[in-house]
Amino acid sequence: MAHDDGGSKILTPTRALAAFAAQLTPEQIPASVMDRTLDLFVDWAGSAIAGSPSRAVRTIADFAKLMGPADGPSEVLINGARTSPYFAAMVNAAASHVVEQDDLHNSSVLHPATVVFSPALAVAQALGASGRELLTAAVAGYEVGIRVGEFLGRSHYKVFHTTGTAGTLGAAAAVGRLLKLTPEQMLQAFGSAGTQAAGLWEFLRDAADSKQLHTAHAASAGLASAYLARDGFTGAQAILEGAQGMAAGMSTDADVARLTAGLGTRWATAETSFKFHASCRHTHPAADALLKAMQDHHLAASDIAHVTTLVHQGAIDVLGAVTIPETIHQAKFSMGSVLGLIANGGVADLAQFEGVLARDDVASFRDRVTMALDPEVDAAYPARWIGKVMVETTDGRRIEARVDDPKGDPTNTLSREELTAKARSLIRFGGRADDAVLVERLWHVGALNAIGALTA
Repeated sequence: MAHDDGGSKILTPTRALAAFAAQLTPEQIPASVMDRTLDLFVDWAGSAIAGSPSRAVRTIADFAKLMGPADGPSEVLINGARTSPYFAAMVNAAASHVVEQDDLHNSSVLHPATVVFSPALAVAQALGASGRELLTAAVAGYEVGIRVGEFLGRSHYKVFHTTGTAGTLGAAAAVGRLLKLTPEQMLQAFGSAGTQAAGLWEFLRDAADSKQLHTAHAASAGLASAYLARDGFTGAQAILEGAQGMAAGMSTDADVARLTAGLGTRWATAETSFKFHASCRHTHPAADALLKAMQDHHLAASDIAHVTTLVHQGAIDVLGAVTIPETIHQAKFSMGSVLGLIANGGVADLAQFEGVLARDDVASFRDRVTMALDPEVDAAYPARWIGKVMVETTDGRRIEARVDDPKGDPTNTLSREELTAKARSLIRFGGRADDAVLVERLWHVGALNAIGALTA
């Protein structure tokens, strides 16, 4: 059995993952992965600013203002306020997840950016870290969070919001790397982060605000865990695979080998997908497939009598909780509402969702959409998110369409031009007019000697 650098402790999977995160250097990361990490950062920052109008986000921001310092080294992106790293991470994580445009890693079903960049930026600003150090820390956070999500498996995601659970360890890894934790300190940070991991899907049934709390908590709890570990605070050393650890309490299909598979050779960061539609990622494959069917067969919404989306079980588990959406955010988790926007205009972007609850054409189309479990799609998930639809037309035709690589996947990714356009749109949605200047500043963050204010 392998041992750690001290030669006295068994190199368990949790310990190996902690050592990787603590010892990762910029030189070890391929240039293409660093470039993709910058892409992910720009995409995340746009999403964070776009969260500004959200009532739920403003409530969390008000809480942070009440509880936090009146000034500090770290930036709240929705309003430019300065506060402590802890509260900046909290607000930015809530803000960057609410408009449903932040990234997703397929096989872990994790939204890494919101729980990694939020605490990493806040701490980088507090430390005066360089852009290169920020991106390196982000890679550590992505690699850890993604592997923990993959380790916890499909059974975990059925009940738990993986971004709130696995994301807590991703946050701890990113902050721990910025704080230059030793492998042993990083292990302790993982233990503290894992014992605080939380986030349940039940909120969808009530159109509750909990999803923003999940990411706010994951980012701030992971940050706190890293700072505590730096000062000697200890956590469980086998928090992931231990007899009473996360897998024991949160999964029935955990695969411990996934925690360390390909560490340092497989860069999961670069596998992360960008979100094209402003909705839950589970709706995207079907949305792309329906759009393909309509374009290929020159269909209008009025030509469609019924759509059956052929989906994986995870889509049914998450989207099945929403029948008639009561809020805009809940509509983003309604397969029928998303396809209604696609059918009646070809896009499901932020602007279209703003009026979705009042649209009779969308409501009418929603009633014509059902989900059905498809063995091929389910077997491929979560490594691949295949989109398949069966369209029945008003004149009696049955049309099938499929998309193997939804828009935004690594094999069908967004170019930097598309990412720039997306970021500018997100920033405008957040109420800022000087979006071009700000986006240009974001693209150059990796070259900064010290991370300062981004939105000033």
